[in-house]
Amino acid sequence: MAAYVLRRLLLMIPTLLGIMLLNFVIVQAAPGGPIDQVLARFQGLSSQASTRMEGGGGDIASGESRGARGVAPELIEKLEAQFGFDEPPHARFLGMLADYATFDFGESFFRDERVTTLMLERLPVSISLGLWTTLVVYLVSIPLGIRKALHHGSRFDVWTSGLVIVGYAIPGFLFAILLIVLFAGGSYWDLFPLRGLTSPDFDELSAWGKVTDYLWHITLPVIAAAIGSFATLTMLTKNSFLDEIHKQYVLTARAKGASDRHVLYGHVFRNAMLIIIAGLPSALVGIFFTGALLIEVIFSLNGLGLLGFEAVMQRDYPVIFGTLYLYTLIGLILKLVSDLTYVWVDPRIDFETRES
Repeated sequence: MAAYVLRRLLLMIPTLLGIMLLNFVIVQAAPGGPIDQVLARFQGLSSQASTRMEGGGGDIASGESRGARGVAPELIEKLEAQFGFDEPPHARFLGMLADYATFDFGESFFRDERVTTLMLERLPVSISLGLWTTLVVYLVSIPLGIRKALHHGSRFDVWTSGLVIVGYAIPGFLFAILLIVLFAGGSYWDLFPLRGLTSPDFDELSAWGKVTDYLWHITLPVIAAAIGSFATLTMLTKNSFLDEIHKQYVLTARAKGASDRHVLYGHVFRNAMLIIIAGLPSALVGIFFTGALLIEVIFSLNGLGLLGFEAVMQRDYPVIFGTLYLYTLIGLILKLVSDLTYVWVDPRIDFETRES
């Protein structure tokens, strides 16, 4: 197993390099680089207009187009030196990788703060949203899946299957907008706050008031993030329990006079839950990374997703690549943890033998 873990850790290096290189190339080709953003602010142009400027792609636009706009070449050279664009792209990419190896993400172009500081400020929000969403999904899906397995083929099973499939088909961001319209003062009831994770007077509240205020704010984002995740875990739980219920040891236990409750929770539950528990890290990856961006943008939650979105709009390259690097690294590590969890809950699984 140690050899397998070592291979997976070594495989993370080329995976990270490939993802960073691909995104570095894409970002360089995108129109409206940081210099054009600065020039647009100087000239009072909108960000949308700056992205349409001729020759504004990548980091350095053509001197002719900027000259036609009345920008002094000396100013362009100073901006290029300030942002580090006076070096060739390959040198900047290699320098970025060398800094990222020590988790030095540099300084934001437009926020006058270290990227690490920005991410540490936003990371608790994203982690909070991901953990609460995962908790809600598991607390609902596992009991529901067990009940569906015990009443397989019944009217309850059919209707709940339809509901979770409909929830799976609804995009999380669209459901978030629906929740805002219905419950956040959009058109009907004003029961929940529209934005943020806490109220402006959060620090003045009592301990219990802070807890209730936090839960009041996090309710709609968690529901919107969780709506598409119930179907997979519910059906996985149901099928896992159905598979165990029809095995020989269950029939033997019942033949010996064991009650259905004892058979379910004393034998079936432990074996059926192996694959579900082992899949927790992988489920956290999907919930944490898939829907965080749009949910954070819609509810104005200051998490990593919103930070990355704002960085893309502003062409803040250090923040873009810093958040991308962190997301990728956490995802790769949690995937490895997921594999190790499978082995921990079921020692019969041998990834080394499968790989060979």
